[in-house]
Formats: sequence, C-alpha cells, structure tokens
Amino acid sequence: MYRKERLDNGIRVITEAIPYVRSVSLGVWFTVGSRLEKAEQSGISHFIEHMLFKGTKNRTAKALAETMDAVGGQLNAFTSREYTCYYAKVLDTHFTLAAEVLADMVLNSLFSPEDIEKEKNVVLEEIKMYEDTPDELVHDLFIQAVWSGHALGNTILGPEAGIRQFDRPAVTEYYARHYTPDNCIIAVAGNIDHAEVMCTLTRCFSGLAGKGGPDREEGPVFRPENAIRQKPTEQVHICLGTQGVGQLDKAVYPLYIINNVIGGGASSRLFQSIREEKGLAYSIYSYQSSFRDAGLFTVYAGMSPECTDNVIQLTLEEFHQLRTQGISEAELAKTKEQLKGSLLLSLESTNSRMTRMAKSEIYYGRVVSPDELIARIDTVTRNEVRELAEAVLDPDRLALAAVGPVEDNVLAEL
Repeated sequence: MYRKERLDNGIRVITEAIPYVRSVSLGVWFTVGSRLEKAEQSGISHFIEHMLFKGTKNRTAKALAETMDAVGGQLNAFTSREYTCYYAKVLDTHFTLAAEVLADMVLNSLFSPEDIEKEKNVVLEEIKMYEDTPDELVHDLFIQAVWSGHALGNTILGPEAGIRQFDRPAVTEYYARHYTPDNCIIAVAGNIDHAEVMCTLTRCFSGLAGKGGPDREEGPVFRPENAIRQKPTEQVHICLGTQGVGQLDKAVYPLYIINNVIGGGASSRLFQSIREEKGLAYSIYSYQSSFRDAGLFTVYAGMSPECTDNVIQLTLEEFHQLRTQGISEAELAKTKEQLKGSLLLSLESTNSRMTRMAKSEIYYGRVVSPDELIARIDTVTRNEVRELAEAVLDPDRLALAAVGPVEDNVLAEL
C-alpha cells in the first residue's frame, strides 16, 4: 500500500495509491514549528507559512490562488508546534499542476520587504481575532502555564511585539536554516502511480538544498501552575488538565482509551454527566496533545460563571472514579470499537491518509499502518488503563486555565 523513496537531494517521499478515488492529496511537510523558535523568533514559523502565499518569481499571490481555483483544487497550509505543512487537493488529472505550484511556493517565494510589512498587519489581526475567541485562547493559556519557559509552551502565532520586529533578513535566515531537504517530507495519497509521482517531484523539488541544524531542545518539565485571564464574556472557558505522554511512549494507547471514556464523544462520561444529565454546559470534551517527547491531557468546558464550580467538581469526581475503579470490560470493548471505527472512517479522505502518513514518518520514521494501529489498540488491557489513570489523573498534578468573568474562588476545588 505504501511506498517510500528519497529524491536525490534527500527529500523523503511517501505515497499511497488509491485507485478507486479521483482525487489526490499532496502535502509538503517541514519538521519546523514554534518549538524550534528562540524567544526573539516566536511566531516566525507561522509568519513564513503566510509569506509563501505572497508571491513567487513565477506567480503573484493572486495567480497562486487563481491557478488552483481554476481546476477546483484546494491550496492551504498550517503551522503547529513541531511541523509546518503546505498542501493541495486536486483531481488526479491535475496532480502535476499541484506539485508545480507547491514547489514554486517553497523554492521561489520572494519574501519582499513590502509584503513582509503588509503581512505583519494580517498576522496581528489574526492574533486579535484569536484574543476575541476565548474558547480557543484558553488552550494556549493552559499550555503556557504548565510549560512556561519552554518553547513548546509558546504560542504558535507569536507575541504582537515580536511580530512587529520581523524583517527580511530574519525571515530568510530562518527559512534557509529549516526549509531543507533533510527536514522535508512529501506525502501523496490518491489515484497516483508512484513512479510518475517520483518523476514529477524530482523535476519540481530537486532545487531544494541545504542542511538543517539539530537544534531541538529537551522536552519540557510539567508544572501544575494555574492561569486566569479576566475577560467580559458571557461564559467562563476552562482547561483542566495534567501531564500526558509523548508520541513515542507506548502508554499513548491506553491514553486513547482514557480520553475517549472521559470526554471523547457524546457517550463519554463528562458529556453525559455535565451536559445531558445536569445541563451545566453546552460544550465539554477532553483531548490529548502528544508531541515527540511530551504530552498533555486536558478537559475543556464552557459554561455560565455560576456553573463553573460545579463543572470543575464533577470533572474531578470523574477523574477520581476512573483512578479508583477503572473501567469495565464492556466499556473497554465499546471504546476500542469507537476508536477503530473513527480511524477507519477517516481513511475515506485522501487528505486524512496523506496527513496520517506524514505524521507517522515524522514521529516514527515509517508509516504505521491502520492494521498495526488497530492491533495496538486491541492489546490495551483494563489494568493498563487503570494504572495510567492513577498516574495521569493524580489530583496533585492538575492545573487549571480559565478565561472569562472568572470568580475569585474558581481555584478552590483544586
């Protein structure tokens, strides 16, 4: 199903041929994100993502958009803490065009001083929009509190003052250091032929050169610190969480189970207790954030200020119950089926397949197949879930972040 090969310059190419679809998803991934940024560079990975859409030696910014729109394709990008991805989704007949456009962006972007100045304002507006979205802001507030002093705890967008200081030398130096073949993975999924893909990518991306530096620092130390941001909103938004596990830790599989049981869906314990039975919140869920060598487990909830204490208390009670009583065999079996069903349904999308291949290569150096992932989920036992819950949900290791009209006693339950 999967083919992996390197271009002559070292770029890793991973393909999955899916002959029964008409689409192709192509992603150009770089193992660079906010984690690699020094204090004075905070936000520059995301800023460069913006700049690659501002025009090249061959195409204006408008021409980049029009080229893909003309064939009904999608062209986009995103920056995370550990990687940046530029991707396109097109009909199989337009794969070559998508590869040419992405290569043009990566290899030939102008980074003109005029565009840098204009894009600063765009990113600053994005930061303001984020500040006005408390249900998103609270997640960054939580990470900044528990991983304070480490680059993984920094915001991806960067601080306003830092963005204003970016100039062309800073942008091009960072780009040259990190946008290199050894930091690049190209993943392609859809109705393609591997040999033809390699031929096209060799022609398009052979010009990428250089060698990245090994400047990734050690993982962060979790500190159960609390953070509150007062805002005149209608709801209080909270993140209650603790230390999780990294991508390479085998405990990530029992944590999948714990996450799904606590707040992974409409049948989860928190959703049923806090929303369905007591009507205290509209949105409540849990999630795990797993990076190369660190992770977090977090519960999010948004509710009226007068309900905050009750929601926190009920969440703590669910944590205690899972730590002390574990889960039943029936609940374990149901949760495994939910996870497997979600995984297999995601394979209906070529974009999801492309993304899964690239992330697997980034963290494991190979593609972990769906069958292998399902097999690992199937081996998780009740004892593993119980032992991990006892460690992860330790009440002495919990931290809280809150945004909104927060009352003074919001931390009383912790």
